[in-house]
Amino acid sequence: MLPSLAGFTLKLYELKRYRDALKGFNRLVSLLPQWKDGWFYQGTTFYYLEQYQEAIASYDKALEIKPDYHEAWYNRGVALDDLGRFEQAIASYDRALEIKPDKHQAWYNRGVALGNLGRLEEAIASWDRALEIKPDDHQAWYNRGVALGNLGRLEEAIASYDRALEIKPDYHQAWYGRGIALGNLGRFAEAIASYDRALEIKPDKHEAWYSRGVALGNLGRFEEAIASYDRALEIKPDYPDAWYGRGFALGNLGRFEQAIASYDRALEFKPDYPDAWNNRGVALGNLGRLEEAIASYDRALEFKPDDPEAWYNRGVALYNLGRLEEAIASYDRALEFKPDYPDAWNNRGVALGNLGRFEEAIASYDRALEIKPDDPDAWNNRGVALLNLGRFEEAIAYYDRAIKINSNDADAYYNKACCYGLQNNVELAIENLQRAINLDVEYQDMAKTDKDFEQIRGDERFQSFLNRV
Repeated sequence: MLPSLAGFTLKLYELKRYRDALKGFNRLVSLLPQWKDGWFYQGTTFYYLEQYQEAIASYDKALEIKPDYHEAWYNRGVALDDLGRFEQAIASYDRALEIKPDKHQAWYNRGVALGNLGRLEEAIASWDRALEIKPDDHQAWYNRGVALGNLGRLEEAIASYDRALEIKPDYHQAWYGRGIALGNLGRFAEAIASYDRALEIKPDKHEAWYSRGVALGNLGRFEEAIASYDRALEIKPDYPDAWYGRGFALGNLGRFEQAIASYDRALEFKPDYPDAWNNRGVALGNLGRLEEAIASYDRALEFKPDDPEAWYNRGVALYNLGRLEEAIASYDRALEFKPDYPDAWNNRGVALGNLGRFEEAIASYDRALEIKPDDPDAWNNRGVALLNLGRFEEAIAYYDRAIKINSNDADAYYNKACCYGLQNNVELAIENLQRAINLDVEYQDMAKTDKDFEQIRGDERFQSFLNRV
């Protein structure tokens, strides 16, 4: 009777009729409590029915009878993995490997469990052991690539993905992961080619369409980026990152209203998305809707109070509204979180200069220039502050530094002309004003009313120059 019951139950198991098979195994282990394989198969049947705790209890019974039952240790580890009990799963795989060190699947799963715990170096070592035993395990090469990418070892990650793809050329996950690693190395054209291979195999892989859009955007190919985001959104309309990326690309094309609409869609699906609130503010600012921009930056800062970009952008909007003290306070917050932020130091200096606090402005420009010595705007702005303090020779030296970095800096030439005008040096004022006007004709009208030229305005040479240009 028992052999026929066992044979019938195993047949049900092979046919994947697990509920019926479980009844048979329950009966068999009650009649034959020392039958290790009965407990093992009962455990595996529980596992296939997703009753993982019961599966572990069955494997434990099998292991009481046969402590060196490596299959039971291994399967027990798999069930623990599915319960998210990764430390215990690793311990179970270790017991399996003590008994059977060449069990590559145990090394592989051990690596997965270690990866889930963030122990990436150990995970890689475990996959390496799996690959020593089975070098053609494409999943081990793939997971090894993911872990290496997460450790920032991007070239090694690509090499690992390449090994996976040698074994399984239609492995879309590996083509996708390879694209991510290439993108993180700034090799965007190669990344796009890798995403394209993933999409040939799996055209509905929305993540690949999205990441392809990011790479295209990084190459300045914004129209193509938008088309790629649109493909991602056809597949997954509630994909906030794709709506965000689309908005960013539209903003770069100057299509600010559409950008705002795209950010709004991102925020419908993810209201706590600080980058979307921040860049929505940028688009509103570019439309001159400064109060709305500030409100958007404030929402970004609710979710990410230490975001220097949002504090900086908020400062720009406040400055453009003439709220200079508030702008400075906002730049100061940006600098709390990112002290090496040259644009924030520079703009802080501009706001201080507009308040007549020129010495403080100079100190701010100096900080900007410590961080970014090749910024012509900071050299020029420092010159403006010195001019306002009557330190004309020093101001001219700073304008010259700006011009050395950017020979087409019309502002610096014009400001130099102003200095010479204030020093009553007509020839050099005309020479530098001519250069400024050659670069930007708007300086012609400015010069006609600028008080810095009052001392030389009556000079025939200056009058003749203004009439001639």
